[in-house]
Amino acid sequence: MMKRICTCAAVVCSFFIACTQNAGDEDSPGTTAEKDKKISKRDIGITSANAYNDLFLDSLSLVDFISKKNLTDSVSRRMTSFYNARNYQYAWFSSNGLTEQALAFWNLHNYAIYSGDTSLKDKVLQRRMDKLISDSDLTVSTSNKAILNTELTLTQHFIEYILSNFEKVYVKRKEVERFIPLKKENVMEFSDSLLTHKHKDNKYFDDVNESYKKLKEALKKYYEIARNGGWPVISEDIKQFKKDSSPLIPSLKKRLQISGDMPAGDSSAYFTDTLKTGIKQFQYRLGYTPDGKITTQLLKDLNVPVEQRLKQILINMNRMRWMPQEPGGKLILVNIPEFVLHFVDGKNKVFDMDVVVGKEGHNTMMFTGKLSQIVFSPYWNVPPGIVAKEILPHMANNPNYLDEQDMEVTGTDEDGLPIIRQRPGDKNSLGKVKFLFPNSFNIYFHDTPSKELFKKDKRAYSHGCIRLSDPLKMAEYLLKDDPEWPPEKILEAMDSGNEKFVKVKNPVSVFITYYTAWVDENNQLNFRDDIYGRDSVVQKKMFY
Repeated sequence: MMKRICTCAAVVCSFFIACTQNAGDEDSPGTTAEKDKKISKRDIGITSANAYNDLFLDSLSLVDFISKKNLTDSVSRRMTSFYNARNYQYAWFSSNGLTEQALAFWNLHNYAIYSGDTSLKDKVLQRRMDKLISDSDLTVSTSNKAILNTELTLTQHFIEYILSNFEKVYVKRKEVERFIPLKKENVMEFSDSLLTHKHKDNKYFDDVNESYKKLKEALKKYYEIARNGGWPVISEDIKQFKKDSSPLIPSLKKRLQISGDMPAGDSSAYFTDTLKTGIKQFQYRLGYTPDGKITTQLLKDLNVPVEQRLKQILINMNRMRWMPQEPGGKLILVNIPEFVLHFVDGKNKVFDMDVVVGKEGHNTMMFTGKLSQIVFSPYWNVPPGIVAKEILPHMANNPNYLDEQDMEVTGTDEDGLPIIRQRPGDKNSLGKVKFLFPNSFNIYFHDTPSKELFKKDKRAYSHGCIRLSDPLKMAEYLLKDDPEWPPEKILEAMDSGNEKFVKVKNPVSVFITYYTAWVDENNQLNFRDDIYGRDSVVQKKMFY
């Protein structure tokens, strides 16, 4: 079974400690000269050749924005300092559209609003971001004034978010300015600077983000491995490992010993119980069923260079800067590459649940929502894209297809496409229940009749929505404090065949994110496949 990110209370807590800033320390009253010292100098060493993003803005446009918005001195100084550190490189956009950090901050931004911070509400920005996120073909030009305005507005909200939400916890201004990478780096030099940089007052972001701190400790270990020459490359000829002994087994043992998956000392050519245990440990850390068997995929994973793992760790350390504070109540976290849903209540874990997420081309979006409704025996309103690409071809070849699938046409849309829905029942693609958290992407949790998919280690098969392995457990927990919905009534509603909407009395925040590296509750460094290619995109921008 796959191990979970969050089991013990300490680790659960660490997922939700936010990127924070002590506003009082750096924005206290002072002379103009004193205030100017709190503005980073412009880094002219950042150029189009080495910048993290490939777009730059005119510094005068920031001055104009600050003037028109009539921003406070504190926000104005922070924005100026923020862009000086980047040499006026865009933070939230590249020519390919919104950056990963823009999506991550928007996730955090909306979580804050759902949690009661109404100061961040901006209907115009919300509509604009919904449209930008939904545009898969978005390209950006510096001549687009609307994009520029969105860029600067996001930065304003970022600064205001930092100042208004986290004044009690200290993280330095310059550290916050580097939450979004500034320029390409050599991975070894960057790792070294991150590990050896010292603050005069010994206060670090590590101190307020446990998940980040643990991953930084793993970075130190893997940096030392890289400095010492890495690990041996293992032959990927699986036939060489079919016997109880092989001249290739010593190198396999050495590889596992270097990464700490098996104890040092055994260099024999025999397949021992200790080696099998080491293989299981490695499989566990990569999310596979730990059976101790040598496979072609195992050998490929073992041969990923340590420098590549360093990059993966650094990319995910950056992602951990964008998690919300420890929640005061219930929160559902879905980690897409892990294929697992984590349900927490404050510092306590409620349960973990295996999920199926969107396949490539139908990616599950990273976003925040509020689970507020349960629908028993739901209809499935088939999305237009699925109607056009999948249903209509079946109908053309089989006139009885809709009846066979318990589907019906309820009208036509503005493009003349039939509007199709699937009736409640055993064939329904949503199973017997779905869970709604209103969002712009039409994504929700639901049951599924395809239970066999949960037996797989890699579970990216849906059209974007998230399938639950145990939806009954979810429904019972969400309604456990509602006397009108005892467990037997829930089961009855799921089997009734009559669609029934039920409001959740205390809606639960849903946070969907994307980690491919983290340290779990057993202090084991986990890696997962980059199923949507996000690591690949960021890596090309962060490293030479």
